[in-house]
Amino acid sequence: MKGQRIKLYLSLAAKLQLMGKIFFSLFLFLCLVSKISNAQISEDFSDGNFTSTPTWIGNTTDFVVNDQFRLQSSNIIANSTFYLSTANSLAKKVEWTFWVQLAFNPSSTNYVDAFLTASASDLTLNTTSGYFVRLGGTDDEICLYRKSASGTITKIIQGAKQILNTSNNIIKIKVTRDENDSWIISRDITGTGNNYVVEGNVVDNTFNTSAYFGFLIKQSTASFFQKHFFDDIHIKNYVPDLIPPSVLSATAISNNSVDILFDEPLDKTSSEMPGNYFAGNGLGIPSQVYLDAQNPALVHLVFNQTFTNGVDYSMIIAGVKDLAGNERTNGSATFNYYTPQRYDVVISEIFPDPSPQVGLPLLKFLELTNTSSRPVNLQGWKIKDGNSTATLPMYQLLPDSFVIVTATNSASAYVGYGPTLGVANFPSMNIGGSTLILQSASGATMHTMQYDLTLYKNELKKDGGWSLEMIDTKNPCAGSLNWTSSTHSNGGTPGKRNSVNGINKDENAPQLIHIFADNESTITLNFNKTLDSTKAVAIVNYTFDNGLSATRIEALPPFFNQVIVQLNAEIVPAKMYTVSVKNVSDCSGNVIGAKNSAKFGLATPADHMDVVVNEVLFNPPPMGVDYVEIYNRSPKNIDLNKLHLANRNSSGVISSIQQVSKESRLLFPGEYALLTSDPDIVKGQFITTNPDAFMKMSSMPSYSNTSGNVIVLNLHGDVLDEVKYSDKWHFNLLKNAQGVALERINYDGPSNATNFHSAAASAGYGTPGYKNSQNLENVEVKGDITIVPEVFSPDHDGIDDLVTIHYNFPSAGYVANITIFDASGRPVRYLQKNSLSGIKGYFRWDGLDDKARKLPQGIYIIYTEIFNLDGKKRIFKNSVVLARKVN
Repeated sequence: MKGQRIKLYLSLAAKLQLMGKIFFSLFLFLCLVSKISNAQISEDFSDGNFTSTPTWIGNTTDFVVNDQFRLQSSNIIANSTFYLSTANSLAKKVEWTFWVQLAFNPSSTNYVDAFLTASASDLTLNTTSGYFVRLGGTDDEICLYRKSASGTITKIIQGAKQILNTSNNIIKIKVTRDENDSWIISRDITGTGNNYVVEGNVVDNTFNTSAYFGFLIKQSTASFFQKHFFDDIHIKNYVPDLIPPSVLSATAISNNSVDILFDEPLDKTSSEMPGNYFAGNGLGIPSQVYLDAQNPALVHLVFNQTFTNGVDYSMIIAGVKDLAGNERTNGSATFNYYTPQRYDVVISEIFPDPSPQVGLPLLKFLELTNTSSRPVNLQGWKIKDGNSTATLPMYQLLPDSFVIVTATNSASAYVGYGPTLGVANFPSMNIGGSTLILQSASGATMHTMQYDLTLYKNELKKDGGWSLEMIDTKNPCAGSLNWTSSTHSNGGTPGKRNSVNGINKDENAPQLIHIFADNESTITLNFNKTLDSTKAVAIVNYTFDNGLSATRIEALPPFFNQVIVQLNAEIVPAKMYTVSVKNVSDCSGNVIGAKNSAKFGLATPADHMDVVVNEVLFNPPPMGVDYVEIYNRSPKNIDLNKLHLANRNSSGVISSIQQVSKESRLLFPGEYALLTSDPDIVKGQFITTNPDAFMKMSSMPSYSNTSGNVIVLNLHGDVLDEVKYSDKWHFNLLKNAQGVALERINYDGPSNATNFHSAAASAGYGTPGYKNSQNLENVEVKGDITIVPEVFSPDHDGIDDLVTIHYNFPSAGYVANITIFDASGRPVRYLQKNSLSGIKGYFRWDGLDDKARKLPQGIYIIYTEIFNLDGKKRIFKNSVVLARKVN
């Protein structure tokens, strides 16, 4: 019994001893875990402070945690050096990552030293030793340094120079140190941590312990105050790389070169061995292989054979190693060489006026859309706007996807909306309007977008805060009809399908508007819309008269609505030619219709009275605009680009000179040109039978509603014609002259009151762009006095409203007196008194008496007496019937 108790006691003692060992081991393990856990750092400042978990010490008054929960410098003292540090004991087998934004261009006196290891908390002391990453400095680089206790600083990894040479730098830094003391420093200038590029590597084991991690800032002037930002700081044990490199992408850069991007930096020797790469479809082994100088995860391959456009190629990759020696034995990739066609990528949204803010950031952007079925690499593509040219970085834009493009310092504001590319020299996108041109890396025009405030189609939204969106990206060259303001509550839809997206098919055929001869053997054809450039340059589609033909044709970018034709022979001056166009279509496939021919010839300088003022609307209808119609009464082809409209100021000096046309455009003999600031308004208020005659002037001279001067000048400033008009020139019985144009009666007559009359009511009180309602052609007169017509009806209906008394005297110097008598022989109108007349001319009578009263219908005698200073005298009596409508 006693023995059994002894055995039981011994058994219990053994169990207690065993349990004690277990508890002791567990205690040691928990302590170890705790120690490891305490050594690691994970700080994103989401708690709104830097005073706990972990605790940062140093110049704490020089830092704040801002509204974005990022550590930000707050020191506003020039030539300052300040720091923050936190406890960190990890020094070997460590991985450090942190996010930094330097909202300035660094310099030798403005940079940040990120201490990975530090022997003391005060980073400003010479005696503090350790390793640090310098961001900035003289060469705007990212480098790894070693600092000894004596204050000696040694650069151990040289980073790429000028990598931080911008006004806003957002960087993610990653540094690793493995068990063999091999250091690698990588940076991602997108700030996302998804695009690391290795700056360099080195083996160094000078310091193997650490007490602190921290940031040391050196700044000079106020330009750098409060512009340092830090976030997402992680210090953890480094896990050795045991995984071989994987292929992330294979991208055809040209028709015989491919870029292979791996997920990590590569060993230079194995990655540059041609035999480690083999492509199918007859390509075989590349002739050249080299590792990218800036990104050691990127390999460039060059083949002797060119790729077939649109064909998929497969590639086998084996034998490539990473920096840890891990070898890829069964890698593969697929690539496709595709030359993007015009409109494969289009500008689908623009934001030229962010203010006042509706919802989007107060920063300009534009959006690109891939409308094709193939991925498109945007590397080297350009966006132009006036004198600004932005070059896009490497980016694979997938089919039916979008990318936001904005200024470098605006990119971070749009990352949350979708894929974003920040570029230098981002177009200024003038608020009032401009032209944006998208070009491929080869310089080919891919899309052109012209905009102004009218595209908003909304008076409120055009004041700012709303984007302009393309309605139908499959119809990219429809111009203003395919753009409107966004309807999204944010004011726009960057990075996603447009709020106004829909089908907006273009079914209007292109038209040939006009042609201009650039010289004796080259002409330019102007169409009303963008053409399919392939069909536009086919010589067989153009037919000429008078023995001419095309020898070479070129469609002009960026709008492709102009075609230059080289002719087989020279154009003869003062001769008119015609060209007809067939089978030419716009970019939507609409083939040119009835409006497919036009005249052309060589331009001849205009002289006095070659071009005359033919019609003037100086007192337009309500909501209307002024217009001036000119007429080419010469046998010349006159270039409207060389003509100007003007008026006279209060001192009688010619002023307000405005060019008729910004581009060359011919006015042929016997043709009209209707000049106005808004053709659409004139067309809406008057009968329009010749819309091709309308010319929109960017600015018209001002013409008073009562009187003024309409002047046409040639290129040298010579007056071709001048009309000193007055509202008293209107028909006397016209109750309201507003909205009534004054028309020239005779092209060859004088530019004064005797040769102008109010436009007929039957013509809508104006005939813009076509023959005047009161026009009177010259007639051959037989005898000395001829009356035309024999019966007239002055009822202002545009038909025989006036009777014209043509005279043809034997010599100059005759004076005329003309009196109108009724059938009873009573004088009712003294039409002319001692009027000095030319050899040939005319007078007119409107059926009114001397008091501007309507005379009754009946027969009237026109009594004309002529004499000269030699005493020669002659009398003529002609009868005319005045008819009236019966009410």
